[in-house]
Amino acid sequence: MSSVSPDKRRKMESALSQLKKFTVVVADTGDFNAIDEYKPQDATTNPSLILAAAKMPEYQNLLDQAIKYGIAKGGTEEEQVANTMDKLFVSFGLEILKKVPGRVSTEVDARLSFDKDTMVTKALKLISLYEEAGINKDRVLIKLSSTWEGIQAGKELEEKHGVHCNMTLLFSFAQAVACAEAKVTLISPFVGRILDWHKENTDRKSFEPHEDPGVLSVTKIFNYYKKFGYSTVVMGASFRNTGEVKALAGCDLLTISPGLLAELSEDHSAITAMLSVDKAKACDLEKIHLDEKAFRWQHNEDRMAVEKLSDGIRKFAADAVKLETMIKEKMFNAKNGQ
Repeated sequence: MSSVSPDKRRKMESALSQLKKFTVVVADTGDFNAIDEYKPQDATTNPSLILAAAKMPEYQNLLDQAIKYGIAKGGTEEEQVANTMDKLFVSFGLEILKKVPGRVSTEVDARLSFDKDTMVTKALKLISLYEEAGINKDRVLIKLSSTWEGIQAGKELEEKHGVHCNMTLLFSFAQAVACAEAKVTLISPFVGRILDWHKENTDRKSFEPHEDPGVLSVTKIFNYYKKFGYSTVVMGASFRNTGEVKALAGCDLLTISPGLLAELSEDHSAITAMLSVDKAKACDLEKIHLDEKAFRWQHNEDRMAVEKLSDGIRKFAADAVKLETMIKEKMFNAKNGQ
C-alpha cells in the first residue's frame, strides 16, 4: 500500500499526465523524433510542419525517397512534383504511426480549398498510398480546410468512402455547425490564432485563460456538440500558452506542439476538467441549421473568422509552394546526378 496521499500524488504528477485523464493528447508536429518523449495518442501534421521537418538533416532520406518515387511515376514535371509531395506527406505519416498508437492527420493541399471534387480525389489518393504501405484508413484522418467546399468534401469522404476527416482552419461557430451537420469525424478549432487576431485588432493585449477568445470559442463549440448529441468530436488546436490548454481540459482532444508538451510535463500544478458533457447539457445554446446560403452569411458576419480562414489558407498554400520549390531543385539534381 502506498502511503502517499492523493493530493500529494497529484502534486508529484505532471500537468501533462493529469490532462491525459480528461482529454486525448495529440502531438502537433512533423518532427516525429519529438513525439516519443510525450507518449501522445495521435499526431497531426500540416504543410508548414512538414516543410519545417523536411529542412532538417535527419529527414533528408524521406525527401530523397519521395523524389525517387515521384521520378519513377513519370509524367510531366508538375505530375512528378505532385506525386513526390503526396508521397512525402504520407512518408512522414507512416513514420509518425510507428510512434503513436492512434491516428495521424495528413492535410490536403490548401490550394484546393475551394474545389470539392479535387479535394475528394486528393484525399483518396493519400489514403491509397497509406493502404499500399499496409496502413488501414481508420488510422488516418484527412485534414481539409473548413470552407463550405471543404466541409462538403468531408461529408462525401465520410459517407461514400468511409474516410475519416479532420476539418482544420476552423474559426467561426458557423463552420463548426456546418461540420457537425456534415457528420465529419473531427474538427480542429484554432485557439491561438483567434487570440492573435484579438490582440492585433482590439485594445486588449492580454487575456486570462478563462476569458481568452479562442478558449471561449472552443468551449461554445464543445458545449453545442455535446448538448445536441453530435457525433463529431472537438480537437482544440493552435495553442499559444499552457494556460489555454489547461482552460480546455476535458475537451475531446487537444493537439499540442512539442514545446508546450515539454512545459506541461515540467508543470506540477493541479489540473481539473473545465469542459464536460454535464456542463454542456446545462448550457442555454439553441440548435440551428445552416444551408450553404445561411452558412456563407453567418460566417461572413464574423470578421475575425473570415480573415483568419483566408490568411490560414494563404499561409499553408505558400508553404506548399516552398516545399514544391525545394523538391524541384532536389529533383533536378537527382536527374542530373548531382
